[in-house]
Amino acid sequence: MVKPLAFKGDKKSKKRKRVETDTAETDPPSSRDLATTTTTPAAPAAEDDDSWVTADIVTDVSGPIIVVLPTEPPTCIACDPNGKVFVSAIENMIEGDPSSAEPHDVRQVWIANRVAGMQSFSLKGHHGKYLGCDKFGILSATHEAANAEDSFTIIPCPEGPGFLALQTARDKFLSVDEDKASPEIRGDAETIGFTSTFRIRMQARFKPKLKVAKEEKAKGKISRKELEEAAGRKLDDQEVKRLKRARREGNYHEAILDVKVKGKHDKYA
Repeated sequence: MVKPLAFKGDKKSKKRKRVETDTAETDPPSSRDLATTTTTPAAPAAEDDDSWVTADIVTDVSGPIIVVLPTEPPTCIACDPNGKVFVSAIENMIEGDPSSAEPHDVRQVWIANRVAGMQSFSLKGHHGKYLGCDKFGILSATHEAANAEDSFTIIPCPEGPGFLALQTARDKFLSVDEDKASPEIRGDAETIGFTSTFRIRMQARFKPKLKVAKEEKAKGKISRKELEEAAGRKLDDQEVKRLKRARREGNYHEAILDVKVKGKHDKYA
């Protein structure tokens, strides 16, 4: 489930402790009460990572994203509650660098999901409707259910990792026009060029490489005491290192069994 978006400067809400009252003894607990009192395992740290990173390749794209446009100053694709798509200025950046862009307005955020059985993606706006492009190249976000016009193929650009283009269902490309009084985003470019080369920024917890790296790091986090309890004896430094490596590589159970067997042989030697 996608967590509510948090922006820089927002105050984090503090969880309040529930105060038991006399009515708690007679009234049945609500489903929400059960959800808060049921013991569940602690969530991994990766799920709490709300930082934003660049999608380097197509397979990185997932979850909340912003599509950064090649304008000066940097802008991104946004939409209002009525589904009107417009170009929005980006305020959250480090020294104006678009590769560090983060959203400051929920209207700038889209939820990217791969269309089942296809290579294309759907982009859902903050108001629950999908970004689409009609035959005239006009973008809007008014459909509650995604159709053919509401899917986009993400294509890597020659500039290298981190530069991507969005292709419509009609094989045209999204591009930004800066020649007008205010930049305009359209979906009728014939080829990939500078104006159709975008950056996609996404939340780090959805990026596959970072998720795998954090999962592997979490697997390796086990104390010497826990390892010795599992082995049933004291372990030397080399055994501890070997078992931690085995946890990261996925063969921990075989390794701990070998350590136990070795311990028995040493005991009766």
